[in-house]
Amino acid sequence: MKKIFALLLAMTMVFGMAACGSSDTQEPAAENNASNAENADTAGETTEETTGDETTATESDGALTTVTDGVLTMSTNAAFPPYEMTDDNGDIIGIDADIAAAIADKLGLELEILDMDFDAALLAVQQGKSDMVMAGVTVNEDRLAVMDFSETYANGVQVIITQEGSDVTIDNLGEKMIGTQRGTTGNIYCTDDYGEDHVIAYDNGITAVQALVNGQIDCVVIDKAPAESFVAANPGLTILDTEYVTEDYAIGFAKGNTALVDAVNGALSELIEDGTVQSIVDTYITAE
Repeated sequence: MKKIFALLLAMTMVFGMAACGSSDTQEPAAENNASNAENADTAGETTEETTGDETTATESDGALTTVTDGVLTMSTNAAFPPYEMTDDNGDIIGIDADIAAAIADKLGLELEILDMDFDAALLAVQQGKSDMVMAGVTVNEDRLAVMDFSETYANGVQVIITQEGSDVTIDNLGEKMIGTQRGTTGNIYCTDDYGEDHVIAYDNGITAVQALVNGQIDCVVIDKAPAESFVAANPGLTILDTEYVTEDYAIGFAKGNTALVDAVNGALSELIEDGTVQSIVDTYITAE
């Protein structure tokens, strides 16, 4: 789910392995808010055996299968800090990457991360090119129709980035030009609320913010955590105090892949209960 220009370099230098933000709006959620309502019948039934701290996924009538044997393949868009981003070595790091690695370890699998555009990352799992998608993905009705989802593992807040001194407010957004990331819920919300004539979709948040810096748009609607990264890396930008919308993040899977959903949910529940997920979030999002 790219041209690397000064904005990305500056952001990477500022945050490295830790992004400025508030853990108040990025806490792991224990309840399952995103379970699928219509799972297809599967050939075998998945059970989980726990030995020490590691959970191995097995099936009574067959083996749990992945796109590549022994590998858990995750599609993402590594331009959404602090959930996924690249470090100075070009490696993908972030909250989602670390949680995925912990899940793979629980399942006794090796993790492989594929970086692509956000839309492509969602499509990859639907087409069987990846086992799961993690990219700050919010569950909505349209996505539930084509994908299954894990339980919620984090909560996000959509906010509005503007130039300092701008007259943009939550009340006059419909009169402004709004930048969003293509395929995200921010893009969907803004288009539904204000119409396509007032919304420009960019390939990633970095490009949208660069357009704001260049004066091509009036504001950017994006998740709070990356918004804080972008603002810190670009003097002259600010975030409006009023939140645009709150949402839950979950892991997406191919429709009907019940065995993998159940296995990942089991591992994820253990990681939430033992504090691993919160520890990962705290690594990248420090309290204000």
